[in-house]
Amino acid sequence: MDNRSDIRDFLTTRRARITPEQAGLLPGGGRRRVPGLRREEVAVLAGVSTEWYTRLEKGHIAGVSEDVLEAVARALQLDEAERTYLFDLARAAIKPARTPQRRGRAQVQPRVQWMLDSMTGSAAFVANGRLDIVATNSLGWALNSPLFDAPQRPANFARFTFLDPRAADFYPDWAGAADITVALLRAEAGRHPGDARLRALVGELSTVSEEFRTRWAAHDVRIHHNGAKRFQHPVVGALDLAYYTLDLPAEDHRGLRLTVYTAEPGSPSEDALKLLASWAATAAGTSAAATDRS
Repeated sequence: MDNRSDIRDFLTTRRARITPEQAGLLPGGGRRRVPGLRREEVAVLAGVSTEWYTRLEKGHIAGVSEDVLEAVARALQLDEAERTYLFDLARAAIKPARTPQRRGRAQVQPRVQWMLDSMTGSAAFVANGRLDIVATNSLGWALNSPLFDAPQRPANFARFTFLDPRAADFYPDWAGAADITVALLRAEAGRHPGDARLRALVGELSTVSEEFRTRWAAHDVRIHHNGAKRFQHPVVGALDLAYYTLDLPAEDHRGLRLTVYTAEPGSPSEDALKLLASWAATAAGTSAAATDRS
């Protein structure tokens, strides 16, 4: 897999963000021609030769030992997600070239849907690495109803964020949501560089959205665990929710993640979430009645 450009751009952008002072180095004399650290400074911090690090930054990562990658990760002060991404790039580089994979849209096992449906007080859904929603409970559908109203199928967080004008209202912190969305896709690209559907999605968004292109070029990555997010829902208004994201067991659902949104007990957001659940039940009943009449 020829991913030298991804390796080069990732290491270059990580090096550019660290000053000598942040790295514990005395600033060198004279005018600095590059932002952040020089290659020779990263080499010193990692304990390798400048020639060797220069070769690595040009994308020649195949065969590099884990110890050396760890040293480079420490020198560049990579966080957990960035370190994982660097190791993913190294693994991809040593795999023989092959036809891009067209990974299908994964289906969840019935027991996962049962679990989702049992969560009546939380909004829960399962998404793949491309950020397609592949399963949801009633409240999860209601929370993300604007995505399901979108013309693109399946419902996809990245397409909604960058291609649907309603996203700017739905996510009050649209810039933050956009940053996270791209960083998650970049991490997935490191894990599965041969995923043809992912490449097609990135190509589509890069062609249409300058906001996406700019963020994709930054090479920021993220591992989604937990946090807080604000929504301005078209039905119930403001929602401040906490979320947790868990990987589903690999033997059944490789690459699928369960995300659960909850509201603080006694908060206005909890009241709004209960109202949203009532709206979802009414909408489901109306849809079923229409189906019966047809």
